[in-house]
Amino acid sequence: MSSRVLNATPPLRRRGLNRTRARRMWAYAFILPQLTLVVAFALYPIAMTHVYSFYDWPGFGPLDRHVGWQNYLRVVNDELFWNAFHKSFVFMAGTVALQLPTALLIAILLNSERLFGRNVYRTLFFIPVVTTSAVIGIVMRSIFATHNGLVNNGLLFVGLIDRPVRWLAQADTAMIALIVVASWKWLGIKMIMWLAGLQSLPVELYDAAKVDGANAWQTFRFITVPLLVPVGVVVLLFSIVDALTAFDLIFTMTEGGPGFATEFMELYIYRYAFTSFAGGLPQLGYASAAGVFFGLTVFLISLALSLLARRAATARR
Repeated sequence: MSSRVLNATPPLRRRGLNRTRARRMWAYAFILPQLTLVVAFALYPIAMTHVYSFYDWPGFGPLDRHVGWQNYLRVVNDELFWNAFHKSFVFMAGTVALQLPTALLIAILLNSERLFGRNVYRTLFFIPVVTTSAVIGIVMRSIFATHNGLVNNGLLFVGLIDRPVRWLAQADTAMIALIVVASWKWLGIKMIMWLAGLQSLPVELYDAAKVDGANAWQTFRFITVPLLVPVGVVVLLFSIVDALTAFDLIFTMTEGGPGFATEFMELYIYRYAFTSFAGGLPQLGYASAAGVFFGLTVFLISLALSLLARRAATARR
């Protein structure tokens, strides 16, 4: 009997191996379309951007004018580049400072079981996230218009101003308007992330805090905030990435104006890559060098925040 079992074991093992291989092949078959898209529209463009950055190339014709590091030297010596670089991080700081605490406050309110219709409120806050940024930019341009704009009409009606404000035609107010609109646009997704973090916190700690006589502020300060630090780092990372990739919203609202007051890095790269902004032909090679420089900066920030998030998660465990 034992010899029959031993003789039957190898075929059974082979069948199991064949089934495992078949499952893996099906898994690879389902992954292949997505992988193809990632390679074609993400990895390949990134690689070619690094290649183009070493050429003086307008985006068409032969790739034969190799200039080495000259594009990068020109980037670091361009005042308009550093203006766009600075404005990008001012915009990022403003949106992060406004968005994160506001989204956390709304998430805390919507996490309360005593709030009637909280699912409806969650949906309302999330609608801007799924609305096209370009559409929002066009609509907001009308809302912030100097004459007959909804914002100016409302402020004039309540008496807060005595004359229309040129929101998108002045450097300071244009930046403020962009920060407010961008924060509102992405508020819903940050709220959902905070809400997921709040709902993952252990209920036992809050019950123990009630037994010990802790009030709402003490519970928030000594339990909620420390436990939400890992989630907060992730929310911060997504907020930074969203703020630094808001091309469509900015282009449709201000087009980088007035002057260069709201020309962020993506607009700067776009002008050199696809327009005759500097006179003559587009300069895709130079724009690629600016993109690589800025992309490396964003990558280093993201890497630092990812390491911070990992440390925070380890400390929480």
